[in-house]
Amino acid sequence: MINVIIADDVQILRSGLKAVLAQDEEIKVVGEASNGKEAYELCVRLRPDVVLMDMRMPDYDGGYGTRKIKDCVEGVKVLVLTTFDDKETVDKAVSSGADGYILKEMDNEKIINSIKAVAGGINVFSDNVFKSIKKDVVVQQSAKNYDLTEREIDFLRLICDGCDNKEIAAKLYLAEGTVRNGISRLLEKLKLKDRTQLAVFAIKNNII
Repeated sequence: MINVIIADDVQILRSGLKAVLAQDEEIKVVGEASNGKEAYELCVRLRPDVVLMDMRMPDYDGGYGTRKIKDCVEGVKVLVLTTFDDKETVDKAVSSGADGYILKEMDNEKIINSIKAVAGGINVFSDNVFKSIKKDVVVQQSAKNYDLTEREIDFLRLICDGCDNKEIAAKLYLAEGTVRNGISRLLEKLKLKDRTQLAVFAIKNNII
């Protein structure tokens, strides 16, 4: 039996999810929480196998709850179930230690299968969320390979957007001279000749 806690600030959604999960004889909902703090406190008391965690909740959101659970309650898996798939929300969930990230638009069978997979130790991410995470990993690896700083990556992205030094300076709140010198150092580091080659380099190495 997989014991589950549902954390969502909308009571009717919790009830709906509970009804859906009740259809499967291998899953039992043992508790409900309206925010991340309540979810954490229930985990301490009930020691569930999986927490279905919404991300955007008042007072203590899903990021808070996920981080507290993963830091303090051994063995509990956290599967984010939310309507949001923007980069900020995904990054917050992943950095907090979520074991999976799926969207509420998924059909009931996929939600149930995701719970079972996460309970079994398999990380589950919806397609668009996985692509976002994979892209970030590729960018980080490419930057690491060439010893690029965060600032240099910003320069590359803005050059690819067609920004000149003045526009880059305005967007990054830097002096124009600082941008000019930074791009000169970047050209030297990468052994490239001009901004066009920088743009090609960024695209080829999946930095944008």
